[in-house]
Order: sequence, then structure tokens, then C-alpha cells
Amino acid sequence: MSSRTSNYDPMMKPLEELGQEIKSRRKQLGLSQEKLADKCGFDRTYISMVERGKRNPSLLNLLKIAKGLEASVSELTEVINGANSE
Repeated sequence: MSSRTSNYDPMMKPLEELGQEIKSRRKQLGLSQEKLADKCGFDRTYISMVERGKRNPSLLNLLKIAKGLEASVSELTEVINGANSE
């Protein structure tokens, strides 16, 4: 049958970009996935899946993640539209 890579969904790209931004900000703050998860009330595996673009976080969950990263949702999502904050 077909492999996973041949089933790539281009709509997943925004989730991957968001995940990379979350990961980057988490690392800038010196937080492990576990510490961020604890701050947000999530399991570490959920943070891992969001960072890899495998989960589509709800608005409420994105608000919790943003708070845990000391950022706003708009700051986290700027990368999706190709905007640079610098």
C-alpha cells in the first residue's frame, strides 16, 4: 500500500510551523516539554505532538500554551502567514 510520506497533507504545514514556533520559544525560555506541560496543565506527550504538528490545538489550549510561553496567541501564529516579528 502507500507509505506515510506519500499521504502528506499540505494543510498540515501551518500546524508544523506553529509547532516549530512553540518549540523555539520553549527552548528560549529554557523549558523542557515536561515543564511547559506542567505550566499549561497538559501531558508532555501532548506538547510533543503539538510541536511536531501532529495535533491541532484548540483555541483554549493554544491560549494556555501561549501563557506558559509568556507570549500571545498572535505572536505564536505570526509564522503561519510568513510574517516576521523581527
